[in-house]
Amino acid sequence: MPLAAPPEPKPKPKSAKRRTRERLFRPIEAAHRFWQRVSEGLEAQQLWEQFHSEAHASYELYRKEVDWAPREKERGFVRSLRLTKELFWAVLSKLSPARRVLLLLALGLSFFGALSLTVREMSITIDLRGIGFFVVLLLLGLELADRVTMKRDLEIAREIQHWLVPESPPRVPGLDIAFTTRPANTVAGDYYDAFFRDSGEKRLLLAVADVAGKSVPAAILMATFQAGLHSCAYDREGPLEVAERLNQLACARSLEGRRFTTAFLAELDLETLSLRYVNAGHNPPVLRRASGVWERLERGGLPLGIDPTALYESGAERLAKGDMLFIFTDGLVEAMDTSNAEYGDSRMIEALEALRGESAAGTIRALIERVERFAAGMRQYDDITCLALRVE
Repeated sequence: MPLAAPPEPKPKPKSAKRRTRERLFRPIEAAHRFWQRVSEGLEAQQLWEQFHSEAHASYELYRKEVDWAPREKERGFVRSLRLTKELFWAVLSKLSPARRVLLLLALGLSFFGALSLTVREMSITIDLRGIGFFVVLLLLGLELADRVTMKRDLEIAREIQHWLVPESPPRVPGLDIAFTTRPANTVAGDYYDAFFRDSGEKRLLLAVADVAGKSVPAAILMATFQAGLHSCAYDREGPLEVAERLNQLACARSLEGRRFTTAFLAELDLETLSLRYVNAGHNPPVLRRASGVWERLERGGLPLGIDPTALYESGAERLAKGDMLFIFTDGLVEAMDTSNAEYGDSRMIEALEALRGESAAGTIRALIERVERFAAGMRQYDDITCLALRVE
């Protein structure tokens, strides 16, 4: 006959003191969980830096709509009143007409406060501020719904962009190649690539480009640049011919030069390590020699998409062991700190000098970290893209 299992010990009853302590701490724990959910675990300093960055970005967006010239001669209360009015209209203009009416209705109801009515000797008070608050919540809900829909579409666009650029650099014996990009928004207008132009893998094409503008329009033009580059890279003799053809394609879609693209195109012969390049209005890349000498690669011409008859010239360099080519977009040197000072070329050169001996990936990673420390949480308004090639 099987033995019966011993009975489970009964839990000890909680003392009155422990029950009281749990009742007291339960609301505190609930408040802590609520705060963690709302703040996503960020510290107070991080939340303040995020708010400050977003507030600064929003102010910069609206201040562009204000005509500051007439206000320069005004002083005191009159100037503040008119600037407030113009900023208000700048905010209002971002809403649809129906939502403008809703916002004005909410502000009007909040201004009147309460409405008292007398019906058959009965006094009824209607709290208009409560109705105004409800209208503001309704307006906020409509705007958030639009933002969520747009964010979902932008996430899809970002995934498509990831398909257009290489996930990892090509592996080339004797070369150390790395690249990275940091979009200022969900989608970017920067482009980078490194691929072989021939089946024998003897000619490596390097490309970094920056489309004028931001967000979706720049991303669309970036996609057309990628398609144009890959379509003409294999049937053109070198980077000069590729740049000329890309310029013709860009001019056909540049809205009379308003949507231009700066680009740096280079071809590296892996047998001789000779580099031919064209700089189409791009920030001059840095060529750091093993001896410590610095060179800037500037030969080229206008940005792509401005003049269909533009002429370009190519430059040539011979790489050697220990040399490093560093290509970047202007978002790197134009990153701003809290006082609106730019990171600048001089700081970039100093950082690259201090990073001598680092790998290509290590150089880019350390440089980006220095830029982030310099910015101190300030929101950046341009994409940052870097490509480094080091001869081992």
